[in-house]
Amino acid sequence: MQIPVLVERLKGKTNGYRARGAEPFALTAEGTTPDQALARLKEMIQASLATGAQVVVLEVSMPEVHATRIKGVFDPNDPLVQEWKEIMAENRRKADKDPDVP
Repeated sequence: MQIPVLVERLKGKTNGYRARGAEPFALTAEGTTPDQALARLKEMIQASLATGAQVVVLEVSMPEVHATRIKGVFDPNDPLVQEWKEIMAENRRKADKDPDVP
């Protein structure tokens, strides 16, 4: 198993490093070297797993969103939709005439 771990120098200490994991291993270990901090963190994680804790991956399916579900959301006869479309068309005409607009 591979997990991301942040290793950083401790502020105010010449020989001090911290290794910190994220959930589900939100543990922190310190050592005088990065390797020592990582070794201590590894021991802590292994001890947690030795008590019967498990790490599993849960697959969750996302519901499909079909275009038909959003088709017709905007009523073309709605005055607000008509105004919006006119504003968009006018902005497009202005942009087409402007040489600075890509």
